[in-house]
This record gives sequence, structure tokens and C-alpha cells, in this order.
Amino acid sequence: MINVKGDIPLAENMNSPKTGPNKQINITAKKRLGNWGEYKTGFLFVSPWIIGLLVFYAIPLFSSIYFSFTSYSILQPGEFVGLQNYKNLMNDELFWKSVYNTVYFAVFYVPLGIIFGVALAMMLNMKVKGMAVYRTIFFLPTLVPHVALAVLWMWLLNPGFGLVNGVLSTIGIDGPSWLGSETWSKPSLILMSLWGIGQAVVIYLAGLGDIPEDYYDAAEVDGANWFQKTFHITIPLLTPVIFFNLVMGIIGAFQQFTLPYTLTQGKGTPANSLTFYVMYLYDNGFKFFKMGYASAMAWVLFVIIMALTAFVFITSKRWVHYQGK
Repeated sequence: MINVKGDIPLAENMNSPKTGPNKQINITAKKRLGNWGEYKTGFLFVSPWIIGLLVFYAIPLFSSIYFSFTSYSILQPGEFVGLQNYKNLMNDELFWKSVYNTVYFAVFYVPLGIIFGVALAMMLNMKVKGMAVYRTIFFLPTLVPHVALAVLWMWLLNPGFGLVNGVLSTIGIDGPSWLGSETWSKPSLILMSLWGIGQAVVIYLAGLGDIPEDYYDAAEVDGANWFQKTFHITIPLLTPVIFFNLVMGIIGAFQQFTLPYTLTQGKGTPANSLTFYVMYLYDNGFKFFKMGYASAMAWVLFVIIMALTAFVFITSKRWVHYQGK
């Protein structure tokens, strides 16, 4: 063809390697290769984390799903049994006992942890000289390992020479056999667990610090007393933090293991009153080597925690108040 004006590219040259779409494709490909060169270093640095995620989380997670449908044991390969492990759980009395113990603990520990945590945070938020020292003192028990904490409380609650019964005897009360009684064993464990609410208190203190002082000043101008300011300003604006600690408290309560295991040397005594869900799961997996059964228990626990967490999230729209909304 003749290029009449000399400045319009010929039709047959539009798709040449140097011009047109082919050139754009080559440029795009080079850009992608260049971008990969930039990203390669980043992927190299995060690769240990990715490998760890796959090896220690993803693979065990999907393996446990498969094992829950088998009779897998550490000592021998398992066979596919379908839902038999889940059916056996429904007929296992000790399974239901562990569920009861765990639910009992969660029902009392989670609300009490929130109540005492908020109350203690409000006390530690007061403008008092030396408050930093008091905050440190109340946080220190959180740093004590659970095993050491269990041993400490075993001495304190000893019915013969324990400090708690010694104090009760001075006022004419005959203290019970705390950890040796089926009635008092779980309340004792709840008391021990409340000893470590310092971590939640720190979060509540951060939430209290975010509440503007202007709200309290305006309430004082309107003649509001302490009770009204607490329940109409402090608590409503602290509900996002309460919501967070509620979710974390539920998850932690259903995974209770170290304290009861240490207190009972893994036996759950007396009368299995301290046999918690995760303890029984551990026994099936690593004492009886019934990995398939333990995997089924793990997924039942996962479903329970997810259902409770979803319920809390759904209902939070009614009672959680965010500033500016």
C-alpha cells in the first residue's frame, strides 16, 4: 500500500514486532517479569512463615478432618468408619461429663471475669498517687506460669494446713476440702482462674482511657451522680472492649487444660469433677492413642466454639456501642 501522507503507519506494519499490539504484549510481559523480580525477595522472606503455616496448621487441620472419620491410632493404621466416632461420642458418659464440667466453668468464669475485670480497671483508673505501683501489683499474677499457680493454690487450699481454711477457722468456719470435694472443686478452679485477670484489666484500662472526659463533665453539669455516669457513660462506651474479652473468655474457658491437669495430675479427680473437655481429648489422643476419636472430639469442640462466637457476634449489634455511631 502507498502511504499517501507519509505520517500514517501502513496497515501491514500495525502488528509488526516493533509497533502495535505485539509490542504492548512484550512490554506487559517484561513488566510482569520485572515485578516478579521485585516480589521474589519478599516471598523469600515470608517463606518460613508460609512453610510453618502449612506444616504446623494447614496439614494437621485437614488431616484431623480425615482422621475423625477413621479408627486411626498411633500404633496402627486406621480404617474408614464414617460417623462412628461421632456416634460413640454421643454414648460416652465421660464425654458428657467433660462437657458439663467445661460448660459449668465457662458459665461462671466468663461473667465473673468481666465483672471483676471492669470493677478492678475502674479502681485502677482513679487519679490516685502511686497508681502505677498498684497497677503493677495487680498485673503481676498474670506473669506466673499456670503450673506454678496450680502448685501455689494446692498449698493455699490444702484442708489441713492451707492458708484459706486457716483464715476461715479463725472466724469459726470449718473450711471444706476444696480440691478433694466434688462440690467445691470447680468453684476452687474458678477462683484460681480469676487470679489471672490482670491481662483483661489492662485492656479495660485502655478502653477507659479512650472515653473522652467531656462526657463526664457534661454529665456533672446535668447533675449526674457516680452511679449514673458509670451505667450511662462508662459501661456503654466500654462495651466494645467487653465484647472482645467476652469472645476471648469463651474461647479460653472451653480450652481450659493446664490448671485442672496440674491439680489432678491428669486424673480429673475427685469423681471426674475436674475432667475438662480438652483434658479428655488429650487422654484419648495421647494416652489411649485413639487419634480418630480425639480428632472427632476436636471438631465437635470447634463447632461449639464457633457457634457460641457467632451467637455473640450476632447479638452484639444490640448491646455493643461504638463512639460516633
